[in-house]
Amino acid sequence: MKIAITGKGGVGKTTFAATLARLYADEGKNVLAADVDPDANLGLALGFSEEELDEIVPISKMRKLVEERTGADEFNKVFRINPKVDDIPDKYAKRCNGVKLLVLGTVETANSGCVCPEHVMLKRILNHLMLRSSDVVVLDMEAGLEHLGRGTTQGMDQFVVVIEPGARSVQTYKNVKRLAEGLGVRQVGVVANKVRGPEDEEFIRSKIPAEDLLGFVHYNSDVIDADRQGKSPYDFSPEAVEEIKIIKSRMEQMTNK
Repeated sequence: MKIAITGKGGVGKTTFAATLARLYADEGKNVLAADVDPDANLGLALGFSEEELDEIVPISKMRKLVEERTGADEFNKVFRINPKVDDIPDKYAKRCNGVKLLVLGTVETANSGCVCPEHVMLKRILNHLMLRSSDVVVLDMEAGLEHLGRGTTQGMDQFVVVIEPGARSVQTYKNVKRLAEGLGVRQVGVVANKVRGPEDEEFIRSKIPAEDLLGFVHYNSDVIDADRQGKSPYDFSPEAVEEIKIIKSRMEQMTNK
């Protein structure tokens, strides 16, 4: 399974991504979770300590590595667009609770269309991750799909949009669906998080096509407590884990159709 998880900030996509990754790890799968969010906190949700995460440098910030692989530096503005990256996941990923974490980071630039060495590196790594056939790959993305292109979506099984019961989250789903279709990816699933009751469920069902709706994760104070303490929600909330386990089964059914 190759899964990209996206959504607006604060909707709980990192909680969902981390729990999904740990569920696959519990099954004995080789799982690689890649943090592509500029506000990287997937590591905490997986169970890493803050001290462990302080030692991890995002790939996009490894200037020496980027220069070495692309051939670009302050004197040479011409660089390779096909750098070697196949060794990077195993060399730089850190393991916790059976999941390998690779922090990719993002390219901080005012020009989102920029083609720079860091951007080329990240896209090449994502492309390589899609080809790691023996691994389950979970990408914790930012709200947009700027990192993804046709080359990186060829092996993608599913885009999952995590939303809250609200109009702005629904709009994010529609935007991701449109972008994904433009990339040739037709399977976009929706997980509704922080659902408080039947009214929220009915709102979601009225806005999201049944074939795209993967399931609900209800509002849970245990998940909030885990986040407050910087711990993995997987270890705090059996109820949320069970709900995400059901969603995982639904995702697999959709992928196998």
